Amino acid sequence: QVQLVESGGGLVQPGGSLRLSCAASGRFLGIKAMYWYRQAPGEQREMVASITSDSRTNYVDAVKGRFTVSRDNAKNTVFLQMNSLKPEDTAVYYCKAAAYVDLSLRSIDYWGQGTQVTVSS
Repeated sequence: QVQLVESGGGLVQPGGSLRLSCAASGRFLGIKAMYWYRQAPGEQREMVASITSDSRTNYVDAVKGRFTVSRDNAKNTVFLQMNSLKPEDTAVYYCKAAAYVDLSLRSIDYWGQGTQVTVSS
C-alpha cells in the first residue's frame, strides 16, 4: 500500500504562484516516477508534468516555461512550482506515483486525493 498526501493548493490571482507538494508513504520498494495531473469538472484528466527518480522531466506544452517539477528522493516527495498562473490553470491537481511494491518488474499506480487550484481575480 502507498499513500499520497497532497498540499499547497488554494486561490491565487492571475500572474501569481503556488507550490504544490505530494509525499508518498507506506510499504514499497521504490518509486519509478511521479506525476502531476489536473482535471476540471466534466473534462478529461491530463498529465501536466512528470519526473523520474533520476530527475528526467516532461511537461505538457501549455505549462512549459511556467511550471517546474522537482523531487526529493530522500523524502519520497514531488513538488510542482507554478508561476505566472492563468485562469486556464484552474483545476483539481492530482499526484500519481508509479511504485514498485514487490519483486516483480512492474510498477503500480497510486493516486493522491487532489488539491484545488483556483486562479481568479
